[in-house]
Amino acid sequence: MGLTRRQFLWAGAAVAGAAAASPRYRVGITTNTRGGWEKDVFLSFREAREVGYRYVESFFHYFVDYANRPGDLKKKIDEIDVRFVTISNSGPMEMHFEDPAKHAKLIDDHLRLARFIREFDCKHLKINLGPRRPEGTTDEDLKNIVEVLAALGPRMKKEEEVELAIHAHMWSQFENRKEIDFVLGRTDPDGIKFVLDTGHITLAGIDPVELTRTLGHRIAEFHVKDVKPENLGGAKTRLDRPDVMNDPPFFALGSGGVDFPAIKSHLDRIGWQGWLTVELDSSPQRPPKESAGISRRYLEEKLGLDVAQL
Repeated sequence: MGLTRRQFLWAGAAVAGAAAASPRYRVGITTNTRGGWEKDVFLSFREAREVGYRYVESFFHYFVDYANRPGDLKKKIDEIDVRFVTISNSGPMEMHFEDPAKHAKLIDDHLRLARFIREFDCKHLKINLGPRRPEGTTDEDLKNIVEVLAALGPRMKKEEEVELAIHAHMWSQFENRKEIDFVLGRTDPDGIKFVLDTGHITLAGIDPVELTRTLGHRIAEFHVKDVKPENLGGAKTRLDRPDVMNDPPFFALGSGGVDFPAIKSHLDRIGWQGWLTVELDSSPQRPPKESAGISRRYLEEKLGLDVAQL
């Protein structure tokens, strides 16, 4: 039976209303920036809110004391008037994805974190895959990583209704194109999503524009930060872990090392929906609040995004 004209108009209005309530691009900020925000998470939330950001991302180690009382944390963030993008894994959680002997505890820890962040209406859990060993990540390591992700991702989605999204990060078990292709090529796209960090991806020698086009809707979230202009399209040599206060590799948006307009153009074209989360590991030359303001202006003036949207 077909829709009447009135039913058709009501259906169209409902779709339009849903689109207005849930914009395709949600903008947030990760606030553990060294140089002023790393030691006081609630100060970082307050200052990010003062700049205009309404969504924040952080790490579990800041909230260990709230693990069994999420209601108290809700009160704190309500007072500041922010909401969470997600809360990432971190110590004291188990993060040795490459070690089968640690997999049972790793799964328990991450399901528990997914249950915790669901209290804040987070839809995905962004995870890092632990520190890189001196010998790097071996093929055997990658097989073990795939094994535990394939067990964890579907369970998390089924039991907690939270998607697992893995973050490629320099100096971690999971940083370069070989490792990204290996893991994503052997896991279910419906169960394992990806966090594309424009800064880390570029320093790993990968063009973030090309990777955006390749992964498309498998990307749940972008971490948006800039690098030096000479790294545009992917760094030519791998960078050893630097002193981020004296020789920072990442910058507020607009330094020219990442082609953000090209990334957004492709996302517009495919109708992508998800989080664009501003991130800056360190801000040695100015307070983090000022760097956050620089990135906000870039997003609004160059990419046409509404950072303060609900």
